[in-house]
Amino acid sequence: MNKQKNTIDYTLTRGVEQVIPSKKALSLFMQKNKLTLYQGFDPTSNNLHLGHMVAFRKLSQFQKLGHRVIFLIGDGTGQAGDPTGKKRTRESFFTREELLNNARNYKEVAGKFLDFSGLNPAKMLFNSAWLNELKLLDILNIAENFSVQQLIERDMFQDRLKNSAPINLREFLYPLLQGYDSVAMNVDLEIGGSDQLFNMMIGRVLMKNIRNKEKFVLTTKLLEDPNGRKMGKSEGNAINLMDKPNDIFGKVMALPDEMMISATEILTDLPLDFAIGLETINAKKKLAHEIVAEIYSKEEADNALLYFENTFQKRSVPTSMETIKVSFTSLSSIALLTKTGVIESNSEAKRLLKQKAIDIDGEVVSDGQKEIKIKKEGIVVKIGKRKYYKIVKYNEVED
Repeated sequence: MNKQKNTIDYTLTRGVEQVIPSKKALSLFMQKNKLTLYQGFDPTSNNLHLGHMVAFRKLSQFQKLGHRVIFLIGDGTGQAGDPTGKKRTRESFFTREELLNNARNYKEVAGKFLDFSGLNPAKMLFNSAWLNELKLLDILNIAENFSVQQLIERDMFQDRLKNSAPINLREFLYPLLQGYDSVAMNVDLEIGGSDQLFNMMIGRVLMKNIRNKEKFVLTTKLLEDPNGRKMGKSEGNAINLMDKPNDIFGKVMALPDEMMISATEILTDLPLDFAIGLETINAKKKLAHEIVAEIYSKEEADNALLYFENTFQKRSVPTSMETIKVSFTSLSSIALLTKTGVIESNSEAKRLLKQKAIDIDGEVVSDGQKEIKIKKEGIVVKIGKRKYYKIVKYNEVED
């Protein structure tokens, strides 16, 4: 029993910002009942990142305690567009087809942390199943539980009003849709980042008014940079969970030192004081190793650590790197970068060339029209500090 309490206490404490109505009430409920809980993910991008890893880890902790986890894809709410943290209305809104296309790899990524099989499998649901079926009277009955004043009190809406920026009715109704998810699934607990508290409290009100049931709310701490900006897609500083182990390791090493403590707390199970007595770079390597090991495996993390030490600390070219086969013998530098797929777009290639972040066979290249010839032995393209690719002709690659 003590072990269970300690585990419950850890789950409700580590990386947790707030529990409503209280941590004590939820702890007592968990000791006597198996929860049905969920967190929603609107697929507005085809990438899930370290910020989502915080959520997956927390859901996994509950699942390991025997509670029933729902991994909810917001292909319904995503059509409305979550205004949380947005200073202005979106220029366009996603269609359900676009959202489903973005979500095609979500289960694979979530499966790195959640068990979708076994005796207590996590469920993946799509909220369009009930939101798209709501009729006019259903929407009116949901809306009557709130006033305009309640919904408009959100910080981002108040900021827009002060700046005379528009508030689209479509996004204004978003909290009602997210709130109804709790009712539709009849959950006991909703988990979300601390920036989602308003939306989750709307669901708590609806559960009380419609089902006469108290829904618990647990908010997790956010992965933020030293300026208080959330790490993620919107800020352009995301570390994607589908990135290769070497890339994740290198990007974690590049995080500001000030993020060490918070990243340790919400992304690992390392003791919060593990870095005491260690040089900063060695502490960050341990943190990066832990994160990569959880996303991939200890073996992949070991390899990523070795790669980082060889390519960044020792400044040597790695003996093993991704090989890309091509049919051409020469091409402009910008065409080489985009046609081989090492860089996704011309605009990104131009930016990196201008920043002198492209190195081809030991020579920094900044001219996008510079002719690059593919040597018999191939050429090595280095992007930034840690990405290496070997470009070879088809007929030069050994069978």
